[in-house]
Amino acid sequence: MAEYKIDDTVDITDVVCPVTFVKAKVALEELDEGQILAIKLNDGEPVQNVPRSIKEEGHQVLKLNNNDDGTYTLIVKKVGE
Repeated sequence: MAEYKIDDTVDITDVVCPVTFVKAKVALEELDEGQILAIKLNDGEPVQNVPRSIKEEGHQVLKLNNNDDGTYTLIVKKVGE
């Protein structure tokens, strides 16, 4: 993850869908355009739904890293409204 300067991080491993996307969206809204958010999420529904929903909102998914512990880190760049 060193190739990106992470501006903020949110851990949503303790919540379930659809709240996972809501928490990720709120964290993105707090950033300025062009800033990068790292989102830690669980395998399964969250890793399937959150990246897709973020793309549908118009933001850029840069990378999805498997943390090899049942979680993933999603790297997202905020795109202006």
